[in-house]
Amino acid sequence: MIIGSFVGSLVGAWLADRIGRRNLFLTFSIGAIAVIIAYTQLALTNDVLWLLGFPLGFFSSGYFSGMGAFLTELYPTRLRGSGQGFCYNFGRAMGALFPFLVGALSTSTSLGNAIAIFAVLAYGLFFIAAFALPETRGRILHPD
Repeated sequence: MIIGSFVGSLVGAWLADRIGRRNLFLTFSIGAIAVIIAYTQLALTNDVLWLLGFPLGFFSSGYFSGMGAFLTELYPTRLRGSGQGFCYNFGRAMGALFPFLVGALSTSTSLGNAIAIFAVLAYGLFFIAAFALPETRGRILHPD
């Protein structure tokens, strides 16, 4: 998973410039959903789970490479630091709730199902947001 995250970060940075931030986010969110469903919902051997760790890390971490550039290009200069800070920290706050919610849901379903439900919800929301927000690749940044 760590090697996949590292390679995903490198590929994600390259793809953010090559195909655009939005397409990177759309592609990696779909990839993460697919791997998470396979990882949590299929009866797989430990060896297969070990092999799936690479694409899981690749897709679930690789999109971060485009996030800084996207947020920088999304906000005007006077709001850039505040906008990025708000987005990162709001996301971290929401993400901090998920371990509790997964644990709470796992009392009525399996842990794998609980993880899958919240991961698919999170990456699904990421997909919708990426689809709704503008492409920022190539945007000229003007100082205010």
